[in-house]
Amino acid sequence: MTSVPAPSPSQADETILEAPVEALSTNPFSWFMRKGYPQGAFWAVMITLVSVTNDILMRFLGAGLDVIQISFFRFFFGMLAVIPLMLSHGTTLFKTSRPWMHFWRAILGVGAIGGACWSVNLMPLSDNTIIMSSQPFFFLPMAVIFLREKVDLSRWIAILIGFIGLLIMFQPGAEAFRVVAFVPIAAAVLFAMSDVVAKKMVTTENTHTMLFYFAIGTTLITLVPAILVWQTPSLYQLAMLALLGIGGNLIQVCMIRAFSATDASALMPFRYTEYVFSALLGFVFFMEIPTLVTISGAAFVIAGTAYISYYETRKDRKKSAA
Repeated sequence: MTSVPAPSPSQADETILEAPVEALSTNPFSWFMRKGYPQGAFWAVMITLVSVTNDILMRFLGAGLDVIQISFFRFFFGMLAVIPLMLSHGTTLFKTSRPWMHFWRAILGVGAIGGACWSVNLMPLSDNTIIMSSQPFFFLPMAVIFLREKVDLSRWIAILIGFIGLLIMFQPGAEAFRVVAFVPIAAAVLFAMSDVVAKKMVTTENTHTMLFYFAIGTTLITLVPAILVWQTPSLYQLAMLALLGIGGNLIQVCMIRAFSATDASALMPFRYTEYVFSALLGFVFFMEIPTLVTISGAAFVIAGTAYISYYETRKDRKKSAA
């Protein structure tokens, strides 16, 4: 899993996001770059799909490499992927007005992604995803306190419906609840904190700038720990690590786009769709079959997502008509 959001979000990004519809109509991808709830929902779902794909890569890699080393290479290859984009714009994108926020975001990112990488190797993929889906419950209060976002009743209802689904799937008090569950819970808290920082930065920082400083910060933080547990990876492992780094960047791009399109709190229920992807891919790659209880809980998750999608889409249409 894990985080996403010149001058607002950058001169280049701002041009795309705020250009007239007529100017964008000739671009077949222009719809995805506009502001609006449907666009935000699309990018939010893409976050979950790429995140589950990364979880699968980390699980395969965890069989032969230490979690710290996997995290380091994820950050390192992410940095290599973004440097050419930075250099293509000269030195402009290296300028930042919020260096300390980049630093704290990198610290949170190391903790969150390291915890996610560890937990995905401790339990079945679907179980890990279910627990990690608790992130919206930590994010919403933070959005109210730190982002000054107004979380209306419909958003709380959608989150509550999804939470009921998580309780059904997770079954607190049953054997499924064990000490290792606190690892993905801690990762979910750190991801929520990282998302809050990213949302505050999205209005002033360029997308590439955020990717670069996150990548270089996390790479430097994990370099020494990775050396201490070093195992030379094979070419096959290096290829998967490179894909992991690229996927990490894609998650951030999708998050930045989502946060630029609409309120972060409105998108939180879509994090639950990650379970659907994890259950499907967990079966394909690891032959993990969801139980009837899990499927019943997933029904609530999907219902909550469908409800908030309908509500937010209607609200957007009313604003457009006003």
